[in-house]
Amino acid sequence: MNKTSLKAFFLNFTILLIIFLIDRISKFYILKLAELENSVDIYVTSYLNLFLIWNKGIAFGLLSMNESMIYNTITLIIGLIIIFILFMMWKNDNIQRYFLALVAGGALGNLYDRVVYTAVPDFIDLHFHGFHWFVFNVADIFITVGVFCLILVELFYNNKITNE
Repeated sequence: MNKTSLKAFFLNFTILLIIFLIDRISKFYILKLAELENSVDIYVTSYLNLFLIWNKGIAFGLLSMNESMIYNTITLIIGLIIIFILFMMWKNDNIQRYFLALVAGGALGNLYDRVVYTAVPDFIDLHFHGFHWFVFNVADIFITVGVFCLILVELFYNNKITNE
């Protein structure tokens, strides 16, 4: 491993670790608040509330089930996907590796919750004129931004290289 790739590895690992820590701190704060107040239902603005729910499914509560075999299988699959993302991050030598670090950091935060709490605490509730988006957390924000940026890179940067 040369010095440049070692530097890139540590930068990616640092990004991933910072994202994981930001997610953990936000969830720790909300869970502590829930412990003190017995619930979390905070009106922040006319568009944003903090409202704690426990998500046993995957993104936005999809596949939520109480069946432990299915839950454990989904958790294992998520773990394998994270390992694959880490491998892609390691092998990638362009800007995509940073976006993969965003996805991996958020996914590790949610995987941690699935293992420790057997559910993921979601608490950010966005709404507009009666329409509520799915309740989500900070890890979900990083995953979404990372995937969105990967799509943009694929559409614009990689298509440009292919067309040249």
